[in-house]
Amino acid sequence: MFSSLLTGASRVFNLLPSQCRVCHAWPAQPICEACVSRFAQPQPRCETCALPVPSQVRRCGACVTGPPPLDACLAAVAYAFPWSDLIVDYKFHDHPGLAHAFALLLRSIPWVEPALDAADFVLPMPLSSQRLQTRGFNQALMLAHRLAPNKTDRRLLLRIKDTPAQSTLKRPGRLDSLKDAFAVDPLRIPQLKGTRVVLVDDVMTSGASLSCAARALRAAGAAHITGLVIARTE
Repeated sequence: MFSSLLTGASRVFNLLPSQCRVCHAWPAQPICEACVSRFAQPQPRCETCALPVPSQVRRCGACVTGPPPLDACLAAVAYAFPWSDLIVDYKFHDHPGLAHAFALLLRSIPWVEPALDAADFVLPMPLSSQRLQTRGFNQALMLAHRLAPNKTDRRLLLRIKDTPAQSTLKRPGRLDSLKDAFAVDPLRIPQLKGTRVVLVDDVMTSGASLSCAARALRAAGAAHITGLVIARTE
């Protein structure tokens, strides 16, 4: 019921004239076209971890020497002004309507549309029940619904262990805390075998969460996994 109310509220939010949350132009979308053009310039990124790389380079050195469990990883922007502030507002300050603007931003970058079109499932990174109760909604689920409503499935990939906020931990600690945190619904494993999956989250920092979730999907039989995030820390 609460999720339905949030979805309805975000639809109304996107229909009403508003002020750009970055430059304060009026009337405008929550993020106006001028600000998207200014702050979301395309940047070469590693195809499997989305870190910036020199032009013509496909993979960073770390991914060449130690390939991650993701087959591809796509990020729209760097986790920097204004996107960092907007994502914090989206997640923690009751602005779920920003999901629409973020979905448009993601669809504007290369390879996102083909990845969504080819996907059998679009899966949001799940929250633990404790985190979901505190936050009130899953920001990744709302974003996934905006990107591919007919392919989004929130019950296939499960969060089975609550963990400390990942921002408080370094990468080794993140990996350790996330061990066995994700699982595929055992009754639905046959549906996953041989499929292409897009795994959606808001921010990728160390990549620990996406990697652990991808390993659970791979173990259950997923054939190709693409990580898709709004922002990548650099």
